[in-house]
Amino acid sequence: MEWFKTTWGRVTIAAVAVLAVVLIIVAVSGGDDEDTAAPETTAAPETTDAAPETTAAPETTAAPETTAAPETTAAPETTTTTEAPSACAVENLPLVAADTLTVATGLPVFPPWMGVGDDNFDVPESGTGFEGALVFALAAELGFSDDQVTFVRTGFDEAIAPGPKDWDFNIQQYSITETRAEVVDFSDPYYTTKQSLVTIDGTSVIGATTLGDLADARLGAAIGTTSLDFIEDVIQPSEQASVYDDNVDLIAALVAGQIDGMIVDLPTAYFMTAVQIPEQGADGIIVAQFAIEAADPDNYGMLFAKGNELVPCVNEALAALDADGTLQALEDEWLAAGGDIATITE
Repeated sequence: MEWFKTTWGRVTIAAVAVLAVVLIIVAVSGGDDEDTAAPETTAAPETTDAAPETTAAPETTAAPETTAAPETTAAPETTTTTEAPSACAVENLPLVAADTLTVATGLPVFPPWMGVGDDNFDVPESGTGFEGALVFALAAELGFSDDQVTFVRTGFDEAIAPGPKDWDFNIQQYSITETRAEVVDFSDPYYTTKQSLVTIDGTSVIGATTLGDLADARLGAAIGTTSLDFIEDVIQPSEQASVYDDNVDLIAALVAGQIDGMIVDLPTAYFMTAVQIPEQGADGIIVAQFAIEAADPDNYGMLFAKGNELVPCVNEALAALDADGTLQALEDEWLAAGGDIATITE
């Protein structure tokens, strides 16, 4: 019995081994005999034919176009520009002599206009006197140095004659008139005359400071002058004005005691008291200038050849001297004798 069990066990193991080999051979050779087929392997679940569609990744929104940086405006090229020289620059002025201001004046010249002081009498180059100082101030404003100013001498009337001139301008108390302006040109006025009262020692008008002080005075003037109109229209003395043909007769009447005083414009008064009255053996006195202007006062201007293109530049310089107070300061210094001449008010 023991032997039987052992032998059967061995047979069984051998049979199983043989079966396994057979199954392997069938499997390898692809046989399909049901008796020997390996147990069916459960089919794997069908794979869905189409793999689930992969949801397309959201389109990447295109990055916003980078706005082109604004073009950098090229910095303007630095150009060294030189301003065109002014038409009134010295090098562009229409001068009779290059780089020189040639100024004509009288022969001789008199204080207070030019050449003031014993050492400077008749010396316009000294820069003394109202017109003398004005010439150098004007020259500086135009761009000239003092040594670029040259003076020449002319007669009064010859300068007014038409035609070319050998100087740039003439200055010697020329009144601007329509008749003269037909043949010569003038600058803008540099001085407007004031009326004045002139007498000699010992008369009743010395010390007058108001129009009332002249109410009873015997006054005279040359015929056809603004001075005569001033006596009649402004002063209005109780006695009628004495009228003379010219200033020579007027001075003679004063020295002879026929009148107490004479009315003339201030520039004329300076000349009379400095030259004309002493020639008659008397001492002339400027009593005062009048605060009130004559109805039609004389305006003095520099005189030029007709059509001279220098005139606008001189006017520009003159306006600058007026605006900064230079013109008034010169008038105060030289024509009002630093304030020594009194003023007659109403």
